[in-house]
Amino acid sequence: MGTDRPTQREVTEATAAAEATMRPQRVPVNVYETPAALVILAPLPAVTPGDVTIEVEPGHLRFWAHLRSAGPRMMLLQEWEYGGYEREVDLPDGYGAGVEATLMNGQLAIRVLRGAPAPSLRVQPIARPA
Repeated sequence: MGTDRPTQREVTEATAAAEATMRPQRVPVNVYETPAALVILAPLPAVTPGDVTIEVEPGHLRFWAHLRSAGPRMMLLQEWEYGGYEREVDLPDGYGAGVEATLMNGQLAIRVLRGAPAPSLRVQPIARPA
């Protein structure tokens, strides 16, 4: 096992190369209704709120996070990447008046508010205060 650490430039270049060729990882979701919103929960490990984008259009929600880091390392076993996440969810009628989102401890929580859908919304989650 080598002890040489890659430079920031090597990590940046390796990340860009990996993201250009990778297929986004499909994210599992849990969805439930509350009186005020449709709530979508998804695991997004190893990304920050600034890495995540959420788009809502009438009847449809899409969220994704770019690959955060793919430093040059020799993995012995690799089953997931540090980002490169994406998921689309159909929204039932009556949702889309607004959207709120938080990302904390690797869990994305999206609230799609009840009401007439806006034409198009794009937000990034906020970090939930401790």
